[in-house]
Amino acid sequence: MSGWGSWLSGADTSATDSQPNFKAVSDTPQNALFAPLEKSDLEWTCAGGFTTETQVWYTILDDGAFATSQIIHSAIGLWYPQIQVTFKYFNPKTGQKIWKSASVSKFETPAPQGTGRDKSKQHDKRSCKGEQFSVIHNGTADGTESYTIEANMDAEVQLSYTFTKSAKHAGWKLGAGPEGGKSFFGSNTANPDGYVIHRFWPRTSTTGHLLIKGQAIDAKGQGMFIHAIQGMRPNLVASRWNFANFQSEDLAGVAAISMEFTTTSDYGGPVGSGTPKSGSQISQQGGQPNRTRETRTVTIGSISVGDELVAVTAGTRHGKTAAPGNSDTQVEHQKVKHDAETGYTIPEQLHFVWDGPLLVAGKSQSEKVRADLTADISAGKGLIERVDVLGEMPAMVRKVVNYVAGTKPYIWQSFLPAKLNLTLPESYKSDSASAGAHTVDGTWFGEFTFISEP
Repeated sequence: MSGWGSWLSGADTSATDSQPNFKAVSDTPQNALFAPLEKSDLEWTCAGGFTTETQVWYTILDDGAFATSQIIHSAIGLWYPQIQVTFKYFNPKTGQKIWKSASVSKFETPAPQGTGRDKSKQHDKRSCKGEQFSVIHNGTADGTESYTIEANMDAEVQLSYTFTKSAKHAGWKLGAGPEGGKSFFGSNTANPDGYVIHRFWPRTSTTGHLLIKGQAIDAKGQGMFIHAIQGMRPNLVASRWNFANFQSEDLAGVAAISMEFTTTSDYGGPVGSGTPKSGSQISQQGGQPNRTRETRTVTIGSISVGDELVAVTAGTRHGKTAAPGNSDTQVEHQKVKHDAETGYTIPEQLHFVWDGPLLVAGKSQSEKVRADLTADISAGKGLIERVDVLGEMPAMVRKVVNYVAGTKPYIWQSFLPAKLNLTLPESYKSDSASAGAHTVDGTWFGEFTFISEP
């Protein structure tokens, strides 16, 4: 979910050298992390310049399979935006794996009247349509919301399924207001070099059907939804990403989601606070000034229990190894090894930690919810695939890319049974679960992405 799909280029850092030039959304005060989503938070912005905007839906089906649909809107300077619709399906029991990607023609948002099942409905910019697909947002008076995805990917794959968020389960962004959910790159937040935004539905039910090679597959399951925007070239935004989506039927419905990125050495602390890359010209020649910045790692996430949001979590780390300064929320790569094919040092185990104030009726409490999950991905366990991002880019984007030294984007995607260790504080009261420690059995989908050395 790193939002790749656009361009690669060098950075032009103009921030004051003695000051940090990155403002992390995870520095939001711990008692103000949760903010409910507004209508505008889920609307397509279709921004120009160099912006990648994505909406992605994940579901873990009742039969144990995994499916995801994504719409990617990539603005590439003066070129016409490149828009893709993608679909992935993986069944670990049968080994069946399907990946489809189509360039979208005649993209429209709002979707025009007559799109979707209710032909009289007037849609807003939460709905969109292309020649190959439609995504229709619906809401009811009680607060229930849904997205219905209908797509004809090709002769092999047709989709008709719905993601429904219950009224009691809040969607969220980190921090209130129109800038909620946003991290800023550059010294001037009023005119930033770029930004990153994430908004979430952490748990939904899914219904409908996936028609794959003539077989109708029941889409009943548990899902989630993310609206993400990168207002800058992705190779300038981050050197790496981590993502987790854990879903369980225990305790009347549990979800744990995590999104983390680490900035490049172009953004973070003051100039000179970072460590030059090993083998670089700077590190080899002592006479040259160190222009690198200490990186920042932004980790955000949430915990849901009883099909309700019980905590939003956030932590910020300075540098490669520093502990979070405001929360234990983080992702750790464990049992790392060198991967000869990509050149990266990759983990055989991922450890996710959530640590944030209990939410009661949308208000942060003094007591904390804590959770952790360890995913053993050694020896390729649960691996869906390793994606060579440059190889997946649209033709027009590849023409823009050409070559950038040190940029080698790869995504590893895995899908496994997992256990979430969950601790609810004494003040937690619900018919779904008691206060105290719980071991929650569920299913985890995860990604780790390397774009460049930080």
